Amino acid sequence: MNYNIAELAERIRGLREDLEYTPEYVAEKLNISIDEYNEIEKGKDISITLINSIADCFGIDFVTLLTGDTPKLKNYSVVRNGKGLPVNRRSGFDYQDMAYLFNGKNILPVMVTAPENDDTQPIALSSHDGHEFDLILEGTLKITVDGHIEILQKGDAIYYNSAKPHGMVALHGECKFLAVLCKGDK
Repeated sequence: MNYNIAELAERIRGLREDLEYTPEYVAEKLNISIDEYNEIEKGKDISITLINSIADCFGIDFVTLLTGDTPKLKNYSVVRNGKGLPVNRRSGFDYQDMAYLFNGKNILPVMVTAPENDDTQPIALSSHDGHEFDLILEGTLKITVDGHIEILQKGDAIYYNSAKPHGMVALHGECKFLAVLCKGDK
């Protein structure tokens, strides 16, 4: 499975219209401006967390929205090393959905490889409903959550309210970590 941003935008617009939702309604549900939502329908590249929020708003599976294909497995699924569904989110970062074959997920497990960062630029922040759990598998990750900065090494983990502004960069080379996005309230 793979996806195209223009096709994703078309699916989002089509589903919104099929559900008879106004752009204003969806923007309000996503807690974003109507201008930002309109850019999404025009094909703006958006984060994996925002794609997940849109899927929740529309009552469909993340992978169905992302690819147009519906996952079929309901009891268990296996995704082999390096074989997750690639999800483009940020330049240089590699994201793989590690449960893309499972229908009706309550969490979104994503394998993330962050590129080396020189630590001189500010960390880009985002926020989304729910919680997030990150487990460092290789390397060093500098993460900020709601103004607090932590340096995490292999084996370290962080769990946080992802409605708070957060962001991360790899230090001293690439960093590989498992991010688990959990649905929930702010």
